[in-house]
Amino acid sequence: MRVNTVSPGPTRTDMVLATMGEEGAGQVGATTLLGRLAHPREIAEVILLLVSDRAAYLTGATIAADGGRTAV
Repeated sequence: MRVNTVSPGPTRTDMVLATMGEEGAGQVGATTLLGRLAHPREIAEVILLLVSDRAAYLTGATIAADGGRTAV
């Protein structure tokens, strides 16, 4: 059994935009090394990698898909 997790960073979703507005969301996105919010598809791509055979030897990992936010 493999158990891995994805820890997404700030992501441009309808709920984020409704809660924070464009300006607030942009300010949060600026806190990442990439300087922007993630698109939901970018987070989904990390999840797809983890469920694919390409990650067959990966277990017990937490993948920070956060635009480098936790690297600072």
